[in-house]
Amino acid sequence: MTVRVSTGEDGVAVVTLDRPARHNAIDLETAGELIAVWRRFRFDESVRAVVLTGGGDRAFCTGIDRSAEVPQPPSPYALDDPLRTVGPKANDLWKPVVAAVAGMACGGAFYLLGEAEFIVADETAAFFDPHTSYGMVSAYEAVLMAQRMPFGEVARMALMGTAERVSARRAYETGLVSEVVPAGEATAAAVRAASVLASYPTEAVQGTVRALWTAKEAALHQALTHAPQLIALGNLPPERQAARFAARTPGFRLR
Repeated sequence: MTVRVSTGEDGVAVVTLDRPARHNAIDLETAGELIAVWRRFRFDESVRAVVLTGGGDRAFCTGIDRSAEVPQPPSPYALDDPLRTVGPKANDLWKPVVAAVAGMACGGAFYLLGEAEFIVADETAAFFDPHTSYGMVSAYEAVLMAQRMPFGEVARMALMGTAERVSARRAYETGLVSEVVPAGEATAAAVRAASVLASYPTEAVQGTVRALWTAKEAALHQALTHAPQLIALGNLPPERQAARFAARTPGFRLR
């Protein structure tokens, strides 16, 4: 199993991406496990709020595992994206989800962060989007982050690629993160918040979650419909992406 789930009597389930040796990158098995967890929670009345975090202290998640092979249909109008359905909202789960971030959160991690109600980060957290550095279009990720951050901040993060990382402090200043805590305390802080949510009448909490998402759903859906074509047209061929990844140089600016 690459996804660990623990539940307590307080109605809070903690979901942990458990691939620390791979920086909690998501392979096809992990994607399937996440989908199964969210769909199971829909029917589990003992779970009233969820905390989502990553195992280890080096990363929350670094997106798709580059070793995963995802066959694609031979059409510029279709794209099979295994991360498109790994989030709670994509699986019709309207129980509140609080993300707890330590270390790196980049690329495909934004599929998950984009579907959390709010994010708690510890002071080691760093957010970045490497797509453009490797000749890839940041479409789904940029659209989801545009729902949470000012346009200029999203544009800078998406376009600067691996050259810059957004610190926990800057993420808090721009609204991506709702609370910054000392190193190692993100999950505990997220559980404290989730426990409050779980203590309230669940119908009222879920209704409020649904109302909040309704406020931006139309624009989000319209933007996401363009993502497959933009990726198909703008991505370099896989072998050229791999070459750029292999030639990457260390070093980045933390802002």
